[in-house]
Amino acid sequence: MKILIAGAGEVGTHLAKMLSKEKHDIILMDPEEDKLAFARSGMEIMPFTGNPTSLKDLESAGIDRMDLFISVTTEEATNITACMLASKMGAEKTFARINNYEYLLPKNKEFFNSLGVNSMIYPEMLAAKEIVAAIKRTWTRQYWDLLGGALILAGVKVREKAPIVNKYLTELVRTDGKLYHIVAIKRDNDTIIPGGNDCILSGDIVFFTAMKHNIDEIRRLTGKDDSEVKKIIIMGGSRIAVRASQYLPDNIHITIIEPLKEKAVRLSETVPSNVLIINGDGRDTDLLVQEGIRDSQAFITLTDNESTNILACLAAKRFGVKKTVAQVENIDYIPMAEKLDIGTIINKKMIAASHIYQFLLDADVSNVKCMTFASADVAELVAPEGSRITKKKVRELRLPKDMTLGGLIRNGEPMMVDGETQVEAHDRVVVFCLDTAMRKLEDFFN
Repeated sequence: MKILIAGAGEVGTHLAKMLSKEKHDIILMDPEEDKLAFARSGMEIMPFTGNPTSLKDLESAGIDRMDLFISVTTEEATNITACMLASKMGAEKTFARINNYEYLLPKNKEFFNSLGVNSMIYPEMLAAKEIVAAIKRTWTRQYWDLLGGALILAGVKVREKAPIVNKYLTELVRTDGKLYHIVAIKRDNDTIIPGGNDCILSGDIVFFTAMKHNIDEIRRLTGKDDSEVKKIIIMGGSRIAVRASQYLPDNIHITIIEPLKEKAVRLSETVPSNVLIINGDGRDTDLLVQEGIRDSQAFITLTDNESTNILACLAAKRFGVKKTVAQVENIDYIPMAEKLDIGTIINKKMIAASHIYQFLLDADVSNVKCMTFASADVAELVAPEGSRITKKKVRELRLPKDMTLGGLIRNGEPMMVDGETQVEAHDRVVVFCLDTAMRKLEDFFN
């Protein structure tokens, strides 16, 4: 696939690197030549210095030959305009990064399609929703609703005294039947798609799929307590912080600490009544104590500096905060954050990648999520009639070792999957696979 990405910022650069590994033909465009220097260092990315709203530059970049045009600059107006131009000049599909939730409302979809903007993504909004999910289930590292909420995916770090530790999967299957499915285990720097002979060890991050009414069974197996969150401190008054405060229940007291005075004043005019804006430095432990860090159940760091975010979460843990969430945009820092036991990691680049993946897969994919802690993806796919996935029982399909089925919905009813399950046409299926296996999905679902 030929793809032109406009904007060599964090999101655009990450996408270009990721998609080039998938053997797509990638052109990365940016008006600032310095931002494109990395693409000239032996990577299979073609750098192009140009403005995505320039007809001449788009034409020179070969926009009429592009299967997909993605505009992810920091300027929403630039992205919308660039997609409109790209569509009129011959690009097959367009994708724009935005920061206005109103554009995403279903009633506006047809309007933007008529302009040539086929799809839009608001990474900050999606990041805020992940924070809300993490706060609702404080004992999980990651928690997502799948298949419209019929199934859940929970990533949990297990400790030495958890009932599940030192148990083989064969033993767990015998005792717990179809209550849940362990789809992956993250151990140190490796992610395993486990089989019956794999054993769960202390310190593993174990990823479960289950029906929602069985979530307490997962919590029991992993030896976790579920604590109610009544007070949250957020460090950094970013757009993610504002969105998260709007999405969180209004019975939670939220304090946002913002160092810039003018920004703090602006924020105070936009946040809900249960949110207090403090102008100060979130790294100041005296200030944190003054604002009630010892009585807070959650601490969220959303500054532009991942080192600051990680260290601040460590400090919060010393004050006894149960749940910490850190924004870490530098992917190289994520393993360090994990080893330091930072709770939930938020990464906008991975969130954006998850949604753009849906454009790139030929199979009928309704949702894709990139796992922050594990080099893996979760996809929701519809099984077409006559597809390979429907022709045999799961144990006879010879799925790749880096892929497993986590559950499905059939005629509106959720089901767990085991070796005896046979997927039927029109089933909506959850597939968990290592990131190297994403392309193999098409072999089974086309």
